[in-house]
Amino acid sequence: MPARPTLSRVAEIARARDPDRFLCALFAPAERREALFALIAYGSELARARALARNPIAALMRLQWWRETVEAAAAGRPPPRHEVAEPLHGAIAAGLLPAAELLAMADAREAEAEEEGIPTRAALEAYLRGTAGGLAVAAGRLLGVREGVALAALQEAGALYGLAGVLRGVPALAAQRRCLLPRDALGEQGLAMEAVLAAPEAGAVREVIARLAAPGEARCRACALALRGLPPAAIAAALPLVLARRDLRRLARGGEGAHQAGRGLGDRVAVLAAWLRGRV
Repeated sequence: MPARPTLSRVAEIARARDPDRFLCALFAPAERREALFALIAYGSELARARALARNPIAALMRLQWWRETVEAAAAGRPPPRHEVAEPLHGAIAAGLLPAAELLAMADAREAEAEEEGIPTRAALEAYLRGTAGGLAVAAGRLLGVREGVALAALQEAGALYGLAGVLRGVPALAAQRRCLLPRDALGEQGLAMEAVLAAPEAGAVREVIARLAAPGEARCRACALALRGLPPAAIAAALPLVLARRDLRRLARGGEGAHQAGRGLGDRVAVLAAWLRGRV
């Protein structure tokens, strides 16, 4: 495993807000890590837009601020004074992060501002492919992936990691009066969003989580096969799939508290083992 580096401020932010992706980023080539930390921190800022906002309109305003920040960097204008915006600007200006994909990540986050939540499984999948999937694609490009099939597989890997995160985070989101479980899946169990917000640990909610997680393990296996042959320098972009596979397996079992399983030593060792063998 790479030696632990002295961390920049943006790396500290990435570690604090997104420890899974921070761990995976440590396996990237040293000359690309700072840009990868900036990408991860940017993703965390987008994820926080709704959590920190008093209402959906305020969340949309936060997302627009980040769009304008990305557009300013792409146009060569100076960045605002902000601990994430400045390193992000540097990575964009250096041609390491594509502005179009960063903007698309912000667009996808608008789904979180919908007061009625996410209507269908298909809408959830689109949200995941645009958010976590978009981050994985940007990470892959940063690490040298250019081939379309590999980028599509990275988007799938990111979406699967995002799905696991949504399902693991049901209680935490409920505490914020938020729910990202699709309404059609809830309806199959006779639930509405209000029931999840009131009792996120209820058996019927865990059943919805288990059903949404159940196809994930097979999808992870297929995605891992599609990622065979990924250049060694780019493996860090795919490593979150290792955690997604383990999370979705646990979530599909549906035991008490399974969806809150923390990140243990076994998860970290699994990431290290995947890096050592050069495939996920």
